[in-house]
Amino acid sequence: MIRAKPSDDTRRAGSQKPAPGPAPEPAGPSWLEPVLLAVTASSLIAGGVLRLLDHSDAADLCWALGTAFAVVPATGWVVAALRRGHAGVDLVAVLALGGTLAVGEYLAGALIGLMLATGRTLEAAAQRRASHDLRALLAHTPRTARRRTGTEVRPVPVSEVAVGDLLVVGAGEVVPVDGQVTGPAAVLDESVLTGESAPVERKPGQTVRSGAVNAGGAFDLRATATEQDSTYAGIVRLARQAGAEAAPVVRLADRYAAWFLPLSVAVAGLAWLLSGSAVRAVAVLVVATPCPLLLAAPVAIVSGLSRTSRLGVVVRDGGALERLGRARTLLLDKTGTLTGGRPRVVDVTAAPGWKPAEVLRLAATVDQYSPHVLAHAIVDAARERGLEPSMATDVSEEAGRGAYGVVGGRRTAVGRLEPAAVVPEWARAAENRAVLDGAAVAWLTVESVPVGAVMLRDPLRHDAPRALRRLRTAGIERIVMLTGDRPEPAREIAAVLGLDGVRAELTPADKVAAVRAERGRAVTVMVGDGVNDAPALAAADVGVAMGAHGSTASSEAADIVLTTDRVDRLADATSIAVRSRRIAVQSALGGMLLSLVAMGAAAVGLLPPAVGALLQEGIDVAVILNALRALRVDQGARPALEPAAKALIHRFAAEHEDLQDVLQAVRDAAARLSDPGGDGQALESVREVNRLLTERLLPHESAEEHQLYPALEPVLGGPEATATMSRAHAEIERLAGRVAAHVSLADAQGALGPEQLEDLRACLYGLHTVLRLHFTQEEENFFSLAP
Repeated sequence: MIRAKPSDDTRRAGSQKPAPGPAPEPAGPSWLEPVLLAVTASSLIAGGVLRLLDHSDAADLCWALGTAFAVVPATGWVVAALRRGHAGVDLVAVLALGGTLAVGEYLAGALIGLMLATGRTLEAAAQRRASHDLRALLAHTPRTARRRTGTEVRPVPVSEVAVGDLLVVGAGEVVPVDGQVTGPAAVLDESVLTGESAPVERKPGQTVRSGAVNAGGAFDLRATATEQDSTYAGIVRLARQAGAEAAPVVRLADRYAAWFLPLSVAVAGLAWLLSGSAVRAVAVLVVATPCPLLLAAPVAIVSGLSRTSRLGVVVRDGGALERLGRARTLLLDKTGTLTGGRPRVVDVTAAPGWKPAEVLRLAATVDQYSPHVLAHAIVDAARERGLEPSMATDVSEEAGRGAYGVVGGRRTAVGRLEPAAVVPEWARAAENRAVLDGAAVAWLTVESVPVGAVMLRDPLRHDAPRALRRLRTAGIERIVMLTGDRPEPAREIAAVLGLDGVRAELTPADKVAAVRAERGRAVTVMVGDGVNDAPALAAADVGVAMGAHGSTASSEAADIVLTTDRVDRLADATSIAVRSRRIAVQSALGGMLLSLVAMGAAAVGLLPPAVGALLQEGIDVAVILNALRALRVDQGARPALEPAAKALIHRFAAEHEDLQDVLQAVRDAAARLSDPGGDGQALESVREVNRLLTERLLPHESAEEHQLYPALEPVLGGPEATATMSRAHAEIERLAGRVAAHVSLADAQGALGPEQLEDLRACLYGLHTVLRLHFTQEEENFFSLAP
């Protein structure tokens, strides 16, 4: 038997652990900004203490020394900027510092020096984009290969492998170079390359790419490329190149200084020219001190960083947050990003004479001994439905094919059907359903006879639809899925989420090309979780890694890491980034506008330097206080739930899991009504459905109506927010009542009448559809509110 290949999921096979290679060293922090900050702060504090002790001359000396100390590095920064062809905000600061020294306004100079040092320190942290550490990628790279020469197998460095060499790849080892399978078929985990962890079978003659992990037995590989020309080495190079090509962050302050700087100098020069007084020119420069630029933007951005960190969002630097606030395009991987990254049982089909619950229990009995990710999903689903696996003996498993065991004296297997196996009609219908649903199938056979099918799929995250809506509200205009998965499940998820585009079956190189193309049109965010996503994350303006269960490589290549396994945290971070950037711009522009008014007053002689310095400090305090608003919680971003409401959400979310067998029973009963000659079984199935509806489903719906919805109404804005869900409850109750009426009629007649079949079948299928839609809407709109 062969375990069916799922569309989105299976295990990540263990790989060999080669010796870690060298990784690029991240750029170290500059020592100059912290030293400047320490000196200017110390001089300002010391001067203040001396002034309080009535030692004015000593205080002036301290402030003058602090000002002079700030002039030197500031001049160096200006010269370096001029050599690069542009003059930044620091030039205004240098002119203002020199002016305060010239006219003896040492306190103003010390304050300007402190503002400059603080702004530079904050901006240094915001500008330094984290180096794209490739240690995880390199750690996965095999250092040796086992080369077969005749009957001898010897380990050799991968760099010595030549095209045409015959290699042996053992179980759990990483494929060292690209090649073709020779001898027995290979079962591979290609998740590193595609993001899809489904083991794939490569038959003799088929191509295998380096970086894949051998998830089956040992196989022979004929090398078709050297190490440097192989796939995995290309992924590492892509990540390095993409990181090197990342555009440096343009300082927000410098963008505004482009016009504020020449204007300030022009006003000062004009005041000097018209009045003949250098003091007026200095007064203009003092009030033109760009503290609103030096501090307002960094304070707002750093405040935003503080807010995001409280939500489990790690933003590497202020530049990343500022770029996120300007982003207009969002690219997302599918598996592990829009989906949970773990398969779940979505349907169980039983052969005539078998019940779905018994199929699931038997499958779990055999699979409980398997490390396969699909096996874990089957066992978890059985236990969630109260179906405890029994004991199995003589259990074995063949990688990529299935698990075998003896249960109750009968040989039972879970996995793929043998190619020569006779597929009954019910099984063909199950196969068709799996294709339509984009699901994987694990077949249950007893004594080689198929008796059931368990369908598994990586489901959409409950928080994904709400997160994407909020991202659009925050300013994202274009959302596209980039995935290595097949087009069918990718298009289905894209349709459900209303994405603007979907590209499937992409290699890591394809993803990087797509990111670069989107970057040419707008500031672009890329979200992913696998090693194969690392190059694309590094190539984007903002790379976001799902770090809770994602790979280390993706986290290290990203600018933002979501440490909680919730994609809606990206929406939170984007809202914070947009708000922080808006406040930064408001603060900077507001401060500059006030400074312009003060410059005009100083130019006509209404503000002497000393008074101008005090006024400028008042402006600085005002804009900094405004920038600190970014620390406050935006009440419109996420509803605040009471603990009791959160507990109810968790309770009813768990009940949804428990009620999956009820939904399955409704669908199976409807299907049995179409089985000619199965009237007795059909009626029994409908009776069972009626019991499940009465004893389990309807009480659940009633409790939601009278407990959950009232608790959510204050948060969601009133009863109108839950009105459509209440209407669905009414429809569910109506259809359940109709099923009960049909059961009563059948009991009175002793059998289901022919005239009942069409209406009863419509009721059951309709009920199943309404329940699935209703559950999905509740999970998306209500359950996603609670972590």
